[in-house]
Amino acid sequence: MVDRLARAVERHCEGLWSETAVPRLSLVSLDEPIEPTEVMYEPMVCFIAEGAKRTAVGERSWVTPGGEMALITLDMPVTAAFEKVPYRAAVMHLDGRALAAVQMELEETGPPSPPSPPDVSAAVTASMAPELVDAVTRWVQLLDAPADIRPLASGIESEILYRLLRSPLGPVLSHWSLADSAASRIRTVARWICDHYTEPLSVDEIAAVARMSPATLHRHFKAATGMSPLKFHKRLRLQEARRRLFSGDMTAAQAAQAVGYVSATQFNREYRSAYGLPPGQDAARLRARLADGGEGQVLLDGSGAKP
Repeated sequence: MVDRLARAVERHCEGLWSETAVPRLSLVSLDEPIEPTEVMYEPMVCFIAEGAKRTAVGERSWVTPGGEMALITLDMPVTAAFEKVPYRAAVMHLDGRALAAVQMELEETGPPSPPSPPDVSAAVTASMAPELVDAVTRWVQLLDAPADIRPLASGIESEILYRLLRSPLGPVLSHWSLADSAASRIRTVARWICDHYTEPLSVDEIAAVARMSPATLHRHFKAATGMSPLKFHKRLRLQEARRRLFSGDMTAAQAAQAVGYVSATQFNREYRSAYGLPPGQDAARLRARLADGGEGQVLLDGSGAKP
């Protein structure tokens, strides 16, 4: 069944990453290995039909092979490396209102899913049941008949959400949607840091946004992302600075200032620690790889739930 999904993705994915006419559906298709890719993930489920991808965030990394799915519950910077190609995947961007509607239906027809533990990782994986693969495949195949998208897409999306809530991912997905859960607060504060990454931020300020003590914030945030809030903040700055250096006519000092660094010396030190080279040399290396063989063509390609 995953072969049908892989072929449907392949038919409709132009390049590595494609938005689609189906709301909240994106496709990923890759035939040749590329450089590890730094991207911003947003809340989503990635259904992998073929190949395998390693995702690294903070102190954690995991591999998701074909036939499995990965749930991402936060906006967060990650490094994606494609360990096996060809790679084909369909991505569902999570919509809180659609999920809440399905949860209400479930509460009326059966017992609720068991609660998830207080500390929930921002990323979990599980195998895809045949019924779920079939639903995701039909969702992608709507692209074969564009006239069917408007009347059928929302119904199939609801079916997928229903099957996800009944899957091993269900408890985490349910916890993600609770209005005042720890997971919801961490999601809110992660998004807030993303929106304010150019500003100097303190632990106390971030904790106030989360409505948690600094110690509680640190525990929940690290459990979810594998890093502290301040390290998350620094990673966002460095990733955006690297993207700017790679894609534009900008000096290291200008990039540092653009992402909020006051000290160019501190920026150079932290950049080298993260990427192994000073900013200018690293950007030149990336451009050279792109010129040599097209590798890394989507490296640092802005924000959003890319590969």
